[in-house]
Amino acid sequence: MKKYLTLTLAATFAVAAVPAAQANADLAKARACMACHAVGTKLVGPAYKDVAAKYAKDAGAEARLIQKIQKGSSGTWGPIPMPANPQVTDAEAKVLAKWILAQK
Repeated sequence: MKKYLTLTLAATFAVAAVPAAQANADLAKARACMACHAVGTKLVGPAYKDVAAKYAKDAGAEARLIQKIQKGSSGTWGPIPMPANPQVTDAEAKVLAKWILAQK
């Protein structure tokens, strides 16, 4: 019984983690981020996995991405500027930045 309970709990937590990751992708879609970005492929802007790789060792990356998400940026990835996205709240920008930095 104990083994069954342990396996059941482990499966429950594994399944619970999937919707959280999907929810962040859904947030990126809802806030129009995916119009210019994709997780694994460069579109207009860089792939999120490339952003995560670039900032992997940068302790200030999350705060920097939060600013870029909300206020826009230019020159980091080439000549095409990233427009500001003022509809993204501070909390949403933090969730998106964490999710972007977690991409592999």
